[in-house]
Amino acid sequence: MIQKLNLTSTPILKLLTRIAIPSMTGSLFQTLFNLVDTFYAGKISAEALAALAKAFPLYFIIISAGIGIVAGCNSLIANSLGSNNKVAASIYSYHSIIYAFFLSIFITFVGIFFSHDILKLMGSTQESTALSKEYTDIIFLGTIIFLLLTSFNSVLYAQGDTKTYRNVLIVGVIFNILLNPIFIFGLFFIPAFGIGGLALSTILIQFIACIYLYFKVNKTELKIILNISNFIIRKNFLFNIFNQSMPITMALFLVAGGSYILLSFLSIFGDMAIAGYGAAVRFEHLFSLPVIGLNTAVISIAGQNFGAKRFDRIKEVYSKAVFIGVLIMCFSGIIIFLLSEAIIGIFSNDLEVIKFGSTYLKIAAFIGPIYPVFFISHALFTALKKTFLIFYSNLFRMIIFPLIIVWFILNIMDGYYNEIFYGLLIMNWVFGFIMLGIARALMIKTFNEDKKVFFIF
Repeated sequence: MIQKLNLTSTPILKLLTRIAIPSMTGSLFQTLFNLVDTFYAGKISAEALAALAKAFPLYFIIISAGIGIVAGCNSLIANSLGSNNKVAASIYSYHSIIYAFFLSIFITFVGIFFSHDILKLMGSTQESTALSKEYTDIIFLGTIIFLLLTSFNSVLYAQGDTKTYRNVLIVGVIFNILLNPIFIFGLFFIPAFGIGGLALSTILIQFIACIYLYFKVNKTELKIILNISNFIIRKNFLFNIFNQSMPITMALFLVAGGSYILLSFLSIFGDMAIAGYGAAVRFEHLFSLPVIGLNTAVISIAGQNFGAKRFDRIKEVYSKAVFIGVLIMCFSGIIIFLLSEAIIGIFSNDLEVIKFGSTYLKIAAFIGPIYPVFFISHALFTALKKTFLIFYSNLFRMIIFPLIIVWFILNIMDGYYNEIFYGLLIMNWVFGFIMLGIARALMIKTFNEDKKVFFIF
């Protein structure tokens, strides 16, 4: 049985530890899962490594939809549980599956039929586009599996269970290490699929994980009984999930869009620059894991306390999560800066790839400490049902400002690769302080606080 956590009375620091650490560990193995793919892509060729980097913005469309489901449904279910409305929580659980089903059909269609044109617009050659599409076509066909997996996970997260998905990801990494070389290079009756083997391994592992999570959900009080009558659509519930999840998904689509735009600009420096940057970004995610864990914890804790009208606890969890996140990312930045060349050397022995990748990591080490402000603020917006703010946050931080800054650096200042990221470093820090102000203003308005006595730190 899942161990019960009282999210409305247990001390905040204890809750952050109990929820964030399993979530962080799960995210660690999710990142390791991706790093295994990156490692084996590098073993195929530097071109395959670049193709995987170019495919990532497309794959991130699916990831964005999944995160939207987890965050949006998590907050709605948690809010219902916090107000002791278990019937509503159960209905939201069923409708998270319905929502995942319809969204997966749309994403699969878009991914299969438009990925070639999107990759070509990135400035890819015909050979590079074919290599990337070989990977993405298989990934998009597995969209339904991934989104159902995230739907089941949202039900568990809302009840404070972040351990189950963590365990699934740990096992998933082990299987990915074993299956990747088999599907890439072939073994016995299994043919060599090349870069497509990375996608096949991913889909197979997610399918097994989806079945396992279904059985784990059915051991909780929010059981999913496969009866047609339970899946009759209730428009208001489905509409609430759409309103809560879609802004998060769209906000993350903007992250994919920002990555796409940046890769398009970086393509002028060649495929080795893209390969180095792609490997560096995937490894950088390792050091963002504590913040991702805190994000999950804040959504669950603040969501239930918002339903219970414990506003004092929402302020406390926000301020403590931001402080802890910044502290961790400062230490992580030191490690990233000192080991940047060695890190990229894990994935490629090409000196050009190492140069571009390590250059990015050294600058990213100074961007990292401001990331917790964005992650924790977005978690707060989700818990308070103001997910549209996440969309506008990412619109400006991931699309509008970077587009202006990078274009200006390359076309007006005649800048180089490293200067692009120095510009983004300054932008992130300025925007981070703006985000703190927005979070403070939202809490003042929502909780009817007096500005003179309201402090978030």
